Amino acid sequence: ALAKKSGRGFKKEPDTLALASTVEIGTNRLILALPLTYMNLCGNCVKALLKKHKIAVKDLLVVCDDIDLELGRIKIRAQGSAAGHNGLKSIIAALSTDEFARLRVGISRPQQRHEVADFVLSGFSSKEKPVLKDILARAVDCAQSWVLGPITETMNIFNKTRCENE
Repeated sequence: ALAKKSGRGFKKEPDTLALASTVEIGTNRLILALPLTYMNLCGNCVKALLKKHKIAVKDLLVVCDDIDLELGRIKIRAQGSAAGHNGLKSIIAALSTDEFARLRVGISRPQQRHEVADFVLSGFSSKEKPVLKDILARAVDCAQSWVLGPITETMNIFNKTRCENE
């Protein structure tokens, strides 16, 4: 959504197992990346991107889904555990640290009849799509706020509110 808002597309990033796009926010150049690996192996991709572009771990923001947050909520943190998320586990293992920012985008838990993996990989219902549009816009705003800093201000703004289309 941030690449689209910036009028940019993604292309294969050599030696990284990712699609990447470069955007500007203020005077900051960002590299947006979509791993081409399975989620539980994305740490290798992140590590390769950081090394190739000489990016410090403190300048990394990982955006991921979160079944433990209700649909319509986002939460940004400066660091922390994987909280059971396999993608975050992979990144923490590959980087040997959990001291990077993460923006969790709530998708809610599946109902009991759904397996978590099937639920996470499935599409959104017509009822959920208006919330999805709003949550993606808020996630973009949150990521931009994080870039411009400080993260404490970003957390105070975005961790307290939900999307209005719920």
